[in-house]
Amino acid sequence: MIDVRLEHLYSQLGQDEIDSSMTKLEECHTLLEDGTGPGSEFTGWLRLHQRMEPVVGTIKKAAQRLAEQSDVVLIIGIGGSYLGAKAALEALRPYFSKDGPEIVFIGHHLSGEYIADLCRYLEDKSFSINVISKSGTTTEPAVAFRTFKTLLEKRYGEKEAARRIVATTDAHKGALRELAKAKGYETFEVPDDVGGRYSVLSAVGLLPLAIGGIDVDAMLKGAKNASERYQERSWANPVYKYVLARQALYHKGKTIEMFVHYEPKLHFLAEWWKQLFGESEGKDGKGLFVASAGFTTDLHSLGQYIQDGQRCLFETVLNIKNPVSDFEVPFDRDDLDGLNYLSNRKYSEITQKAMEATLLAHEDGGAPNIVIDVERLDAYALGHLFYFYELSCALSGYMLGVNPFDQPGVEAYKKNMFALLGKPGFEELGDRIKERIKKKTR
Repeated sequence: MIDVRLEHLYSQLGQDEIDSSMTKLEECHTLLEDGTGPGSEFTGWLRLHQRMEPVVGTIKKAAQRLAEQSDVVLIIGIGGSYLGAKAALEALRPYFSKDGPEIVFIGHHLSGEYIADLCRYLEDKSFSINVISKSGTTTEPAVAFRTFKTLLEKRYGEKEAARRIVATTDAHKGALRELAKAKGYETFEVPDDVGGRYSVLSAVGLLPLAIGGIDVDAMLKGAKNASERYQERSWANPVYKYVLARQALYHKGKTIEMFVHYEPKLHFLAEWWKQLFGESEGKDGKGLFVASAGFTTDLHSLGQYIQDGQRCLFETVLNIKNPVSDFEVPFDRDDLDGLNYLSNRKYSEITQKAMEATLLAHEDGGAPNIVIDVERLDAYALGHLFYFYELSCALSGYMLGVNPFDQPGVEAYKKNMFALLGKPGFEELGDRIKERIKKKTR
C-alpha cells in the first residue's frame, strides 16, 4: 500500500546515521502503545477506526438527509475540525463533479467580504449546516455559525432550521452542546481522547465526507489495515523509515521539511499534514518547520530556492503511482511547438519523468528527498495514509522529546485578540496591549 524510498538522500546521510536512533524509536513506540508517554490521554486515535464502526451507519443517514435537502452544505470549523475533511474531499472527488450538494467550508478565517459574498450566493439556494466545535466558543467558527444559523432561521423558521443543523461537539459539555440540546439539533461527538488534528476518522471528518459521497467504510478499513501493518518494530516498517530519516536529517541541520506533490487535488492534504506536524512538533524551541509545494507548478517559483538557496531543507514527495484517470497528448501535424515527441504519451508518464528529473536535480543541489509511494489514491488508501502520517507524527514528537498532542502556543494570539476586541475578563490585558501598541507606533 505504502512504500518509503530513501535512495535520494543517501548522498547526505549514511544508513548508519539513520539506524542510530532505532532503539530510541522502538522505545517511543512502546510508550505510545502502552499509553505511558506524554499526552497519552489524547491517543484515542490509535483505535478510532474500531470505535467508529458502530456509529458509521447513523453518520451516513444524517449525511444523506443533509445532502438530499440541500443545494449547499456549509461545514463550519477550523484547524482539525475542517482540514482533514477538506483534504479528503479534494483528494477523492473528481475535479469538476456536479454530483451531490456543493460543500462549502467556512469558519476558518474572519473575512467579512467572503461571508457577505456567501450570503448573497445562498439567496436562491437551499442550504444546511454541519458545525464542528468541541467548545462552541472558538472565535472563527462560532462567529460563522451565529451568522448562518441566524440566516437559516430567518429563511426556514426555528423548527425547520433545527432539522438542517447537525452539531459535532463535546459529548457532555460546552456552549454548542447546550445549544444543541435547547434547539434539538442532531449531534455527533468529538472524542474526548482525540485532538483535533488527529480527528479526521471520527465524526468530525466522516460526516462531511459522507455528505460528499465518499466511501467512509473503506476509509476506516484502510486505517485498520495501517494500524495492523505498522505495529512491526523494524526497518521493514515504512513508518520507521520515514521517522528515522526525517529525524536524522533534522539533526544534520535540515530544519525545513517540504511536503511535495505532483497532483493539484493533494493541495489540502498538504495543508492537513502541515497542521498535523507543525502543531505536534513545534514547541520547546524544537521541531522541523513544515512547508509544502505543488510541482511542477512551484518548480517555476520555489524551484530556484530549493535548487540553489540555503541548504536547510529536504523534501518528502508523495507519489501516486497510478492515477484514477489519465489523458494522452494529441498528435499535431504541423508540430510548431515541437511537442510531437510527447504525442500519444500519457500525462502521468510525463509527470513521472518530471518527478524523476527533479529528484535527481534537487539531490545534486544538496536538497535530499524522501519518497512515499502510494499505488492508487482511493478512499481505502487515503484512510491508510491518514493513519500512516498520524503514527509517524506521534512517534516523531516523542523522538524529539515533546508532547505531540498539545498545542500551548496556539493560545497566545487568542488571548491578545480577546483583549483587543474587549471580551469580558480580558480588560487588564487589553490595557497593557494597547499601551504596547501605542509605544510601537510613536
